[in-house]
Amino acid sequence: MPFRILIVEDTPSEADTLKYHLSRYAKDHGQSFSVEVIPTAFEFLERHPPADLIFMDIDLPGINGMEAAEILRSYDAETPLVFVTNLAQYAVQGYQVDAIDFIVKPVEYYDFAMRMDRAMRVARRTSQETITLPDADGIRVVRLESIIFIDIVKHSLLYHIEGSDEPLRRRGTITEAAKELSDHGFVKIAASCIINMAQVARIRSASVVMSDGTELFFSRSQRKAALEKLAEYMGRSI
Repeated sequence: MPFRILIVEDTPSEADTLKYHLSRYAKDHGQSFSVEVIPTAFEFLERHPPADLIFMDIDLPGINGMEAAEILRSYDAETPLVFVTNLAQYAVQGYQVDAIDFIVKPVEYYDFAMRMDRAMRVARRTSQETITLPDADGIRVVRLESIIFIDIVKHSLLYHIEGSDEPLRRRGTITEAAKELSDHGFVKIAASCIINMAQVARIRSASVVMSDGTELFFSRSQRKAALEKLAEYMGRSI
């Protein structure tokens, strides 16, 4: 699956330069990128497009890039952000919104490639540790470790998150969710429920008690396999 890269840039020629550099970098490093250009911070914030890496100009019309980054961090503390701008005086402020780097225009390829190496290391790690879920304000980027369990009501998956009173909802099936999370410490315990093994507080013969106190019951068909995976996981965790 290609890495999703957003370029928030209002000058077409500058956006084209970044797209060219990304294409060249992908070819040189055997990567696959899906690149989208968004011309304004307002559109970026209104749409909440999911991304693995964001390149953000600061000198944008209306809401500038720094203001947009501050709003971004209110619902997404994880997605790596690189500022690309001719306003070098904002470099220090950029680190206050956890920007991983700062590239000054005009962007030369070899400088870009060196910084892209670091950005990709962060993007790979982050993309494996987070999931994007819809919420009342648009989307929310959630760390996998904070998901306690997932169950389903009709066609809506309910993601129960640490510190959240209400679950986040997403259309889908338990089978799809189980496949997506199978390599991240989650196990299916019933036809309608997946648990995060790191969030298990107690294992009983017929159920598990999660960190939030919720008791969830094994189905007859899933019990043996789920207990074996839990035993293997707990053995690794000790």
